[in-house]
Amino acid sequence: MATRNAIQEKVHRWVYGEEAFQRLDESDDAVFYQKDRFVSHLDRTALETVEHIVGSLIIEDSPVILDLMAGWDSHIPATVKAAEVVGLGLNENELLRNGALSRYVLHDLNADPNLPFADGTFDVVLNTVSVDYMTRPFEVFGEVARILKPGGMFLVIFSNRMFPQKAVKIWKDSSEEERIFLVEDFFRSVPDFGEPHLLVSKGKPRPADDKYAHLGIPSDPIYAMWAEKKGAPKGRRKRPVVELSAGRPVSAEELEARKRQVKKTLQCPHCGERMKKWKVPQTPFTEWDNEFMYICFNDACPYLMRGWSVMESQGNRGFSYRMMYNPDRDVLLPVPVPSLGALKESIVEEA
Repeated sequence: MATRNAIQEKVHRWVYGEEAFQRLDESDDAVFYQKDRFVSHLDRTALETVEHIVGSLIIEDSPVILDLMAGWDSHIPATVKAAEVVGLGLNENELLRNGALSRYVLHDLNADPNLPFADGTFDVVLNTVSVDYMTRPFEVFGEVARILKPGGMFLVIFSNRMFPQKAVKIWKDSSEEERIFLVEDFFRSVPDFGEPHLLVSKGKPRPADDKYAHLGIPSDPIYAMWAEKKGAPKGRRKRPVVELSAGRPVSAEELEARKRQVKKTLQCPHCGERMKKWKVPQTPFTEWDNEFMYICFNDACPYLMRGWSVMESQGNRGFSYRMMYNPDRDVLLPVPVPSLGALKESIVEEA
C-alpha cells in the first residue's frame, strides 16, 4: 500500500506538473556528487549569517542534529553543544572532512526519500543550500517530520546559487520570491509541521577581499525558513536578529540629529552617504508634485538592508525601501523598492 507521503507526492506532482522536478542532468546523483568539492558555496559574509541563524534557532541544551544533504561543513557554531550530529549525504570524502559530524550515512534522497532513522530521533534537522536539488521534496519533508521529536525544528536555508544542471526545473524557472512560496508549500504539505517562519538577509556588502567585491555585487542573499513539529508550546524559538553591517551602530539621538541636517548635507542619516538627485517619474499615479527628490542609493545602507526583513514581516515579501528626501517639503520618507536596481535609471548626474 502506498504511504501517505507517496500519495501526497503524486498529488503535488499533478498540481505542479510532471516536469517541475526534472533536471537538465538526470544522470546518477551518486556519480555526480562523487567529485570532491571542498569549496564554499556562499561568500564569507553569507556563511557567517547562516551560522548565526543556525546558532540562534537551536535552543536545545544537548540536541541530536541531522544535517540533511550534508557536505564538508555543517555551519553549526561552536556555541551549540550537540549530543550528536549525523550527516546524510553522497560524498564520503566530504563527510569525513566535516569536523562537526559524530557519524555519517551515505544515502541518495532522490533515489529513495525514506530516511533511514527511527521515528522521533532528532531535535533538529538542517538543510543548507540544497533544497533546490530535491526531486521528491514532499516525501522528504514528510520523512523529516516523522524523524523529528515533538517540538523539533526543520530549518531550510537557501540562496540564489546552484548547480544548474542538477537543480530542478521549477526552482530554476522561479524568481527568488517564488522560491520562498515553493519552500513554504513543502512545509505546509505536511500536517505535522506548525506554521513556517521566514527570515530574509540580503543586500549586505561582500568582504573586501572577495573576488567579486570590486564589482559592487552584494553578499549572497540568505533565506531561512523553519517550522517545528507539532507537540511543543509555541514561541519557544525567537526570531534571530541579523546584524546589518560591521560598522558602528547609530544611536537614536545621533540619527535624529542627522535627520535635522539633511537639508544642508543631503546625506543619508542611516549610513552617511550623500543622497543622489532623482527625477520623479511623471505618471498619473505619481503623488509628488515636485520634479526632483534625493534618494540614498547605497546598497549597503542599514536602512535598506533592514527593510527586506521588515517588509517581509508585514506581508510585503520581496520588497525593501530606500531613504528619500523631499527638498520642497523638507521631509524624509521611505520609497519601496523590489530590487537593488530599482529606481536607479532615474538618477540625475549633477555637475
